[in-house]
Amino acid sequence: MFSKSCEYGLRAVIFIAEQSTSQTKVGLKTIASAINSPEAFTAKILQVLTRNHIVTSIKGPYGGFMIEEHRLKEITLSEIVNILDGDKIYTGCGLGLKQCDEKSPCPLHFKFIEIRNNLKKMLEENTLHDILFTDSKKNIFWLKT
Repeated sequence: MFSKSCEYGLRAVIFIAEQSTSQTKVGLKTIASAINSPEAFTAKILQVLTRNHIVTSIKGPYGGFMIEEHRLKEITLSEIVNILDGDKIYTGCGLGLKQCDEKSPCPLHFKFIEIRNNLKKMLEENTLHDILFTDSKKNIFWLKT
């Protein structure tokens, strides 16, 4: 459903957010390794996320990527998806057909609309904080590096 850029971007942001809750800045190599993504590809994605104020990049020997803790409750998953993939996930055909619409539906069209709507709702209603914490308890997705 998501492009590779978006998958890696979501993983990177979740990893950075998780590290940020421990006041830890993480470098590109650490992020790429943790999310199993090529380093150069991860760097390009992080540039886009930095330009769009999702993550903060701090240069220098004690630098790295981080997300300010108060931003964890503000940044929704849909914001990240929209930056990296646009809105095509909410409007495109489930089979990737260009001619699929209400008048000329593909075999999955009407079933996929429901899935798309549920996905959109989930992405819009969940912030980074929501997925990092359950009942105020921090979820750990990756081993600390």
